[in-house]
Amino acid sequence: MKKILICGATGFIGRNLLNFYSKNKNYSIRATHFKRKPVAYENVEWIRCDLRDPAQVKNALNGVDIVMQFAATTTGAKDIVSKPYIHVTDNAVMNSILLREAFEQGVEHFIFPSCTIMYQKSPTALKESDFNPSDDLLPFYYGAGHTKIYLEKMCNFYAGFKKTKHTVIRHSNMYGPHDKYDLEKSHVTGATITKVMTSEDGKVNVWGTGEESRDLLYIEDLINFIDIAINKQKEYYKLYNVGLGKAVRIKDLVRKIIEVSGKDLEMHHDLSKPTVPTSLFLDCTKAKNELGWEPKHSLEEGLRKALKWYKENING
Repeated sequence: MKKILICGATGFIGRNLLNFYSKNKNYSIRATHFKRKPVAYENVEWIRCDLRDPAQVKNALNGVDIVMQFAATTTGAKDIVSKPYIHVTDNAVMNSILLREAFEQGVEHFIFPSCTIMYQKSPTALKESDFNPSDDLLPFYYGAGHTKIYLEKMCNFYAGFKKTKHTVIRHSNMYGPHDKYDLEKSHVTGATITKVMTSEDGKVNVWGTGEESRDLLYIEDLINFIDIAINKQKEYYKLYNVGLGKAVRIKDLVRKIIEVSGKDLEMHHDLSKPTVPTSLFLDCTKAKNELGWEPKHSLEEGLRKALKWYKENING
């Protein structure tokens, strides 16, 4: 039986990984938490761990075969604009320590979530090879984007020793169960669902013009990709785009959430609020051709599931 370490298991993606892998009897699960209290699961060993501390990381990785590294300092558009530095230091430190320790302990497979903020805005779907390191990143994304690029290269560096496989995932904007659903810290879909479901004046305020587009992927499709990569990836280093593969304008997302919710609401634009003015979506052909993965949920199917979970767990 292989042992999986899920780092950041109290967070959005981590909780969904726990829900999936705790039911799989082929694995034993160790999960880290830090600031948040853990939730009881069968087949899960919880360990409190500050991933910036090498000694604690060494203990957490002891006897582990697969590391799923989903611990991070994350937030939403407001902090991206006003405090972009908060995404840099802790994330660089914890991942550098984890990657080194995984190599030293001979971990079999390391799963690392990157992102898409290093890509330039584009009216056409972007492939992994479309990233040009000589291009300037958007000012909002400069710190976080270069941190992710550094960590992608560190995964490739350690993979070069041919001891630990590394899967780097440039995933698009995620949404679904266990998202933050917080207007200050959530990403666009979770925040918009909260706005729609808590509106008391018949209005939904959209930050900015809503013309910018995002690639939006339901969380179950990301979990499915990770499971396929664990079982099918042969190479020591692979980088994949993982997204819906479609561009969704923010104002169209708002309209769709209103429609699926069944509420009668009007959309209003608040141009005083921060917005990240970029539009892109992903070409995921590589993941399909090499691993046989593609998303199973359309935007409407994903939103219906997300809203159902929200009503049952957050605000009915």
